[in-house]
Amino acid sequence: MKLPRWTREPLVHFLIAGALVYAFFAWTGGNAVDPSSRVIDVDRDAQAQLALQFERTMGRSPTDAELDAQIEQFVRDEVLYREALRLGLDQGDAIVRRRLVSKMDMAAGAAAEIAEPDDATLKAFLAENSERYQTVLNTSFDQLYFSNEQSARTALKNLAGIADWQEMGEPISLPASMNETSQRNIRAQFGEEFGAGLVPLAVGDAWQGPLRSGFGWHIVRIRDRTSAGTGFDALRPQLANDWRSAEVAARKARAFELLREPYRIEIDR
Repeated sequence: MKLPRWTREPLVHFLIAGALVYAFFAWTGGNAVDPSSRVIDVDRDAQAQLALQFERTMGRSPTDAELDAQIEQFVRDEVLYREALRLGLDQGDAIVRRRLVSKMDMAAGAAAEIAEPDDATLKAFLAENSERYQTVLNTSFDQLYFSNEQSARTALKNLAGIADWQEMGEPISLPASMNETSQRNIRAQFGEEFGAGLVPLAVGDAWQGPLRSGFGWHIVRIRDRTSAGTGFDALRPQLANDWRSAEVAARKARAFELLREPYRIEIDR
C-alpha cells in the first residue's frame, strides 16, 4: 500500500519523534543516573571527552590546570544533579524543559542522519559547494596513546623492532590504526592539533612524535599517504556525509520556522 505524501514530510517525522521523546521523559522522569549512587567515576574516557570539548571550544588543548578545572566542574555538576534528583527537583524543572527542547530539535534532523542520497542529489550538492572539495589527503597510520609527554618520549625510544607495539601504549577508546582516513575524519576523532601535527610527518616504518591531542600525547607511524581524486566517485562517501550534515541543519531550521509561525512573540523592551 502506498503511503500518503504527507507521511514523507520531515515535519511529520519531527512531530512524531518529539511526541515519543516527550512520552519517554514523562515516564522515566528524565533520570540518566542512579541518584542513590555515591560514586562519581571520572575515568580516562571521561577526561578525554572533557579535554576534547575544551579543545573544540577554545581551539587548543587544555593545560593540566585547565583540565583539572574541567574535571572539578564536571564533578560539581554531577553532585548537584544527583542531589536535585534525590529532592525531586527534576519534576517540572527547567532541566527537563531544556532536555526536551534539545530532543525536539534533534528529532527534526533525525531522518536526514540515516538518509541515503542518490547520485543526482550528491552531484547537485558538489556543484553548489565545489570550492570545498579540493584534493583530499588520506593517511594510514598507527598510534599509541600516553597520558603525559615524558611517557610518550620514553616509549618512542624503546619501540624499535618491537612486534607487539600495541602493548606499549595506555588504554583509551581511540583506534590504534586508521586506514586511508581523510584529514577531516582524523581531526574529528583526535582533534585539530593532532591532525595538523600529522601532516608534515614522513611516511615510513619509524615511529615519530610525540603529538599532542585533546586526549593527551601520541606517538605515530605513518604507513601510507595518498591523495584521493576530486572526481565524483572518489568524493562520494565524503559528499554523502557532508550532505547529511547540511540537510540536518536545514531540516531543523525549516521545522522550527513551521512550529514558530502560529506563535505571537511579545518582548518588552
